[in-house]
Amino acid sequence: MGSKEKCTLCGETVELPFKSMKEWGIDGTLCGKCYSKKINEHYPGEHIRVNKHLD
Repeated sequence: MGSKEKCTLCGETVELPFKSMKEWGIDGTLCGKCYSKKINEHYPGEHIRVNKHLD
């Protein structure tokens, strides 16, 4: 396998890449943790975030 990508926001190695929404204005790949945080910011309200304890 090739080299792993780095998260655009936190710089950690990305195991499973996520793409940002256009509305976020972020170019590049996000890790799951940063993607989850951005989703939470973009869609405020009551919803379940998995692995929130890892923040």
